[in-house]
Amino acid sequence: MNHMSLQEFDFVMDKMRLAFEYANNLGQYVEAAKILFQINDQLPDDIQLNFEELDNPDMAKSFIIKYESDLKSAIMDYRQILMNF
Repeated sequence: MNHMSLQEFDFVMDKMRLAFEYANNLGQYVEAAKILFQINDQLPDDIQLNFEELDNPDMAKSFIIKYESDLKSAIMDYRQILMNF
């Protein structure tokens, strides 16, 4: 697997984090949840969270609440790995 540089990873994460915060702040929880899936896809398989499928838009807000902090932790873990390259 090709690793991104730390700078590339931070650039991608910053863009996705802004999109997530924008959607979340506007109450567009389904869009915000989709962005969490996209962020998770940027992480290596061994660090990715095992998300439940989000099939009910009414569950999007609780999905975000459930997974946002775990995903932030996974991002920090991967940043640590990239810093060591």
